[in-house]
Amino acid sequence: MITAVASVLIFSMAILIHELGHFWAARKSGITVSEFSIGMGPVLFQKKGKETIYYIKALPIGGYIKMEGEDEEAISERSFSSKSPWQRFKVILMGPVMNFALALLIFFVIVL
Repeated sequence: MITAVASVLIFSMAILIHELGHFWAARKSGITVSEFSIGMGPVLFQKKGKETIYYIKALPIGGYIKMEGEDEEAISERSFSSKSPWQRFKVILMGPVMNFALALLIFFVIVL
């Protein structure tokens, strides 16, 4: 039982770090992020920020951020689709980069 709980917590931490990478890159690029969610399914906790709603959901099987203009063409300067290909690439890439950075950090903590 302890192993299962520890596994869920570690997986949730990896999801959080991954989504924070996307979130920070989007915000740094001037993209409006309307939702930030850890988990899927029913909402356990929600908090409304300045322009983002933060969620913790019941099933720790993933996460997401919802950006303005991510699914459609938007005319706003703060939409994902209005940004340059390089800025969009950075937003997409930062999730995996943060996971890699977390893996390196854990490796060096264990080794040293």
